[in-house]
Formats: sequence, structure tokens, C-alpha cells
Amino acid sequence: MTELKQLFDLSGQVALITGGSRGLGEEIAEGLAEAGASLMLAARREQWLTPAVESMKKRGFRCDGAMCDVSKPAQVEAVVKQTLSVYGQIDILVNNAGVTWGAPAEAMPLDKWQQVLEVNLTGAFLFSQACGVHMIQRKYGRIINVASIAGLKSSMPQGIHYAGYAASKAGLLGLTRELAAQWAPHNIRVNAIAPGFFPSRMTEKVLERAQAYIESGIPMARVGNPGELKGVAVFLAAPASNYITGQIIVVDGGATIV
Repeated sequence: MTELKQLFDLSGQVALITGGSRGLGEEIAEGLAEAGASLMLAARREQWLTPAVESMKKRGFRCDGAMCDVSKPAQVEAVVKQTLSVYGQIDILVNNAGVTWGAPAEAMPLDKWQQVLEVNLTGAFLFSQACGVHMIQRKYGRIINVASIAGLKSSMPQGIHYAGYAASKAGLLGLTRELAAQWAPHNIRVNAIAPGFFPSRMTEKVLERAQAYIESGIPMARVGNPGELKGVAVFLAAPASNYITGQIIVVDGGATIV
């Protein structure tokens, strides 16, 4: 029987993380690296990507970076090609890149709706597709989609509007299940993490305005803390979860159970 430390060991594996230069993506990347994985961080902006890569290297992790708009197929293919050139393999894909646009549904500009879906959902599909070809050939792969409880429940009042974001994350959960079913015969596991509210650049304005109200609806009476997602990501990437696929792990302090 496999020892516990081996169940969470990612030594010799390569992880590609989109939106990996800051926030939850950087935290997840850190966890995978601490478990032994080599990293490729993909991000849209060099101003955040370069410092993130350098920070990982200073900690002794093997890490590289690539600029990428995940909604652009050519850029996605280039990042996957670069990762294979640098490391020779891709074992773990984390689809974390995401955007939102806050506007009432009746007033949301169509171009903003399309942008949110293209980044959050189409981008995850494009990376899964590109990495999936490689993973199918190797008969091994672990894909983790970072969704949201917004894909499971409606938003609360007090001026919180994210119809496009909610739709994209609900779609991502459906994509997770479909890819898990299709690719299970190839030894590729596909799961999702659905975080609740965590402090980040994306949520800072909402939390400034409504944190007390949000926390009043959470049984644990607080938003998430730094470090409370990376263990979940490591679990889903590691042998510890070898018989788990197509599942959603909700990390929300109990918000979705009440």
C-alpha cells in the first residue's frame, strides 16, 4: 500500500497554471511546487508574471513563465508548445485564469458578456483541448478547473452583479464533468474547485462594499484566508485522489449549505 507522503508527492511532474502570476493562481502554483512539481505560469501581463516567476525561483522551485491571453487559440498553442519544449511533458493543468464584469444583467454590454465567457470558459476549453491531446498520447493527465460557487448559486443582493461570471463558471462545471467522462479511459482525471469569497483583486471592490453582509451568510462567518486553496489543488493533482474524477470540491466556509 502506498505511504501517505507518496500520496501527495508531485516530484517529477510538470504543472501548467493559467492566471498563475497572482492571487489564487499563484497560491495554487506555490502548493504544487511545494509538493515537488515544476511550474509553467501563464499570464496576460508581464508586470505580474516576471516577479511571480522570479519569486518561485528564489524559493528553489523550477519555474518558467509565458505570456498568454487564454481566449486566443494561437497563444494557447504557443504556451503548450513552450511548456513541452522546456519540460518535455505536461502532467497537470490548472485552468485558473478568469475575469468578471460587474453590471446588472439588463444593462451588461454584449462585448463584456462575450469577454467573460471567452476567458473563463472558452479559455479553459482551449487549454484543456491543447493539453488533452498530449495527455491522451501519454495516457496520463490531471486537469483542475477553478470555478466558483457563483456557478452553483445566485449572487446576493446589495449591488453584486455578475451574470456573465456566473454563467461562465456554471459552464465550466459542466465542462469538467463532460471531459472527465470522455477522458477517463485515457487515465486523465478532470475535477473542479469552487471557491467562495477570497480576498483578491477581482473581489476587492465587492468585499469593500459588502463583506459584512457576505460573511453573515457563511456558517464559518468569514471569507477565505490565504493558503486555504492550495492543499485542495495538491490533493486533486496528486495520487491521493486517483479514484476521483468529474467532481466539484467547494471551498466556501459552508456558504452553499445554507
